[in-house]
Amino acid sequence: MASVQVVLRKKGNGQNLYPITIRITKDRKTSYISTGQYIGLKFWDKQNKKVKKSHPNASRINLLILRKLAEANDKLLDAEINEDFISASQVTESVKGKDKIDFFALADMHLDNLKNAEKYSQHLTQKGRVAKFKKFVGKDVLHFKEITIFLLKNFEGYILNQEKRKPRTAVNYMILIRKIYNLAISEGLAEHVNYPFGKGKIQIRIPESDKVGLSIEEVKKLENATNLTIAQQNAVNVWLTSFYFAGIRVSDVLQLRKSDFKDGRLLYRMNKNQKVVSLKVPEKAKVILELYNEPSLCNKDLIFPYLRGTNFNDAKEVLTRIKTTTRTLNRRLEIVAEHLKIDKKLSMHIARHSFGNISGDKIPIQMLQKLYRHSSITTTINYQSSFMKRDTDDALDKVINF
Repeated sequence: MASVQVVLRKKGNGQNLYPITIRITKDRKTSYISTGQYIGLKFWDKQNKKVKKSHPNASRINLLILRKLAEANDKLLDAEINEDFISASQVTESVKGKDKIDFFALADMHLDNLKNAEKYSQHLTQKGRVAKFKKFVGKDVLHFKEITIFLLKNFEGYILNQEKRKPRTAVNYMILIRKIYNLAISEGLAEHVNYPFGKGKIQIRIPESDKVGLSIEEVKKLENATNLTIAQQNAVNVWLTSFYFAGIRVSDVLQLRKSDFKDGRLLYRMNKNQKVVSLKVPEKAKVILELYNEPSLCNKDLIFPYLRGTNFNDAKEVLTRIKTTTRTLNRRLEIVAEHLKIDKKLSMHIARHSFGNISGDKIPIQMLQKLYRHSSITTTINYQSSFMKRDTDDALDKVINF
């Protein structure tokens, strides 16, 4: 007796999405066929064993489920007609087929899952990386067994030498390729024997980043800058606001609202990790915030006017507007840096590094962890290692000053 059913597996991934699979049971043994699709529990119709209409890709996924069910049932029926013995795992292998879903097909499914989970920033970034890898291999179908050490080494060299990108960028590509390959293995779509990552193969090591922040003198130049255009001064004000609040990210600065400030404190929820932040409003920050207190300069409750007219219920639109605004601010800051003779690349992100550079060894690491809003103190130590130089400087002096 054999049965074929579609089931939503109980083990979810890191995004709380659950895999839709075809379960084949024969002679009390069970095997599963992956559809490659992951959905949230709220989108699964348990009674009818299909995706609810409220899911944006319900029709397409349900068609895929029906096709997989039909293939499995056809295989079992053929075996019964021909009186052949066939196990549940044999049905799975026959329907799944070796390398039936290739790397790029699975990558598209992974990207769809990111979009459905409203991880628009990750989706946009990883979509570009997949497209770059596809352009490099020069074909639309790439079987997992074709992803060799030789291919990945050549691709890494292409990113570093032809594209002139930094080592960390090459590492990010490798991390994504490894992630999709691991997904393929976990779903039975690729063989571990061909796995190109690990000891003696491609080993991913995240390089140390050289963080550069402004000095106190350079920040003072920004605070006292003159002869700037209105647009340039506004960019400087946004940068200083980020710096004054311990380097809060530009996406959070642009979305600051008057209602986030109560009793002389900034209270808001970070977009990146949804942590609640409570910080005193420094006097320097109050001066800047007061400049944007005119109702005509803001969109309802917003402090800064850059996201005026944005539909904040549309996460994708918010992300797009923030990226566009950040590029504009960075271009204006580059002009300001040249005007003030600051020879470092001035950008919104460097505000966080500047706070780290100036704080250096002055503040206990536990306090820096709170200001940076890091979950682990190890993250703070690693982040701050580029700026904490006093111990090494003192040690060097003790050796050579004789």
